[in-house]
Amino acid sequence: MGAAYGTAKSGVGVASMGVMRPELVMKSIVPVVMAGVLGIYGLIIAVIISTGINPKVKSYYLFDGYAHLSSGLACGLAGLSAGMAIGILSSRSGQSRAD
Repeated sequence: MGAAYGTAKSGVGVASMGVMRPELVMKSIVPVVMAGVLGIYGLIIAVIISTGINPKVKSYYLFDGYAHLSSGLACGLAGLSAGMAIGILSSRSGQSRAD
C-alpha cells in the first residue's frame, strides 16, 4: 500500500514537472524508484517468512505464528509510512521545484 501510494503521488509530481520544466524530469524520477524499492523489500520479507514455514521439518508453534505476524506487520507498516512520506515529499518538492 505504501509503495503504491508513494509511486502514485511521485508520478503526479513527475507529470507536473514534465509539463512545467521538462529538463528536470530525470531528477523527479528518484522518488518513484525509492517507492518501488519499498514494494520489493516487502516481497523479500514475505519470501523469508514463507521459507521458515515447513511443518514437515519442524512443528509450527503459536510463538512462530505471532513472530511471523509481527514481523510482517512491522515491515508493512514501515513501508506504508515510508511510502506516504515519499509520496508527500516528492509531490511537494516537485511543485516547489517547478515554480
